[in-house]
Amino acid sequence: MQTHVVIIGAGPAGLTAGYLLAKENIKVTILEADAEYVGGIARTATYKGYCFDIGGHRFFSKAKEVEDLWSEILPYDMLDRPRSSRIFYRQQFFSYPLKAFDALQKLGFIESALCVLSYLKAKLLPIKKVNSFSDWVINHFGKRLFNIFFKTYTEKVWGMRCEEISADWAAQRIKGLSLFSAVMNAVVPKARLKRNNKEGIIKTLIDTFRYPRKGPGMLWEACAEKIKQKGGEVLLDSDVYRCEYSAQKQEWHIQYRHKNGEAKKITATHVISSAPMRELVLDYLQPFVSPKALSAAHELQYRDFLIVILILRDKKQFSDNWIYVHDAEVDVARIQNFKSWSPEMVPDADMCCYGMEYFCFAGDKNWSANDGDLISKATQEIIKLGLAHAEDILDGYVVRQPKAYPVYDNNYQTHVDVIRRELEEKFPTLYLVGRNGMHKYNNQDHAMMTAMLTVKNILANKRVYDVWCVNQDAEYIESGQAGEKELEQGLRAVPERIS
Repeated sequence: MQTHVVIIGAGPAGLTAGYLLAKENIKVTILEADAEYVGGIARTATYKGYCFDIGGHRFFSKAKEVEDLWSEILPYDMLDRPRSSRIFYRQQFFSYPLKAFDALQKLGFIESALCVLSYLKAKLLPIKKVNSFSDWVINHFGKRLFNIFFKTYTEKVWGMRCEEISADWAAQRIKGLSLFSAVMNAVVPKARLKRNNKEGIIKTLIDTFRYPRKGPGMLWEACAEKIKQKGGEVLLDSDVYRCEYSAQKQEWHIQYRHKNGEAKKITATHVISSAPMRELVLDYLQPFVSPKALSAAHELQYRDFLIVILILRDKKQFSDNWIYVHDAEVDVARIQNFKSWSPEMVPDADMCCYGMEYFCFAGDKNWSANDGDLISKATQEIIKLGLAHAEDILDGYVVRQPKAYPVYDNNYQTHVDVIRRELEEKFPTLYLVGRNGMHKYNNQDHAMMTAMLTVKNILANKRVYDVWCVNQDAEYIESGQAGEKELEQGLRAVPERIS
């Protein structure tokens, strides 16, 4: 049988794999459940001419292959945009990452003095048995700064108390940062610090990044078109419900519902899946995996996400790409400013478009609320924060994104390993890629790398490259130079619960 690869999901990983395979004249069919968009979480949604990025995607990668592929797919429509993110607390903006002098100055003399005293107390009387995220941060910054700059935002995003999150995550997430090093960074020449810093802790964040004129979906839509031009298929509104493998014939039979529930079937030699690992194992695969693997899949959890778009008159309240909201009196965790990503995403120069981000679990109060109530809630919260006036807010729109973040609980890696071993043994031509496909909290560029290596494996007809090594020890923040490495390896730090 001629090689025919079916790809489940038209996100960055799926489309990257489809494009590279199509360039090699391999028959490709991509099945995407969404009826309107390609790009997955990196799609660009639209409403009345306004464009918005679902989660905020800076196009920056240390991997040369990824940077080159972006340029190849969208050579003339990538803008260079300034990088800017700040913390918003008590109607003031603070530098992100934190700068000691900036923070202490804006907190005021009394609050700053209390923060310094709290820090000194933590140094003199540190928590001896450091188990939790809160323990680790308090030891490094003091309890007062922990409550101001770490506690509220972390708990909003991950839906668990800081006392329940492992200290290991804090050590990765805030690696090399302490109040002392922040002060030294401010007062001692950087050249001297670098000479005395053998571990290279002090790094420079990128100042600019690339971004498509009309949002990230513009690139992935162009990618889908290129796949079609090379003879591949990209089928929207195609919801996979069964993947049956015949070991005897070494072929796949993929069943999906396409447009108005019409059932269809494809025979393929290989399957690349970026579908959530839990769904793939529990709902799609035939023959069934072992009870042990089914049990492991049941245990995999996800954090969901919704964004409320507010369209309002532009009073230039802030110019950042996004701001982190450290205010416990509102549920919004982060606010996107889409005009700052690209002016072309807002059709009227006198208007602006904010994205109010809420992190949820499917079925909770925010997730289950109707759109009107969510728009009303977001409107009230942005007014309460002092970032907009009621008379300037003209319209709103809601986008829900299920399974936005794989949850790293204490046993997630054990569950993933059980599933991975069995799938590779039982289904030799099934390949998992991307964030949800691998249950691995990857950035867009790392998801693309997993697809790139998977394509090389398919072309070689054996697993030459271990895609699970992509992103094993990466830093959380963007630093260094774009395209400076052939492959960047690293693990995005996400919280896990204390054992």
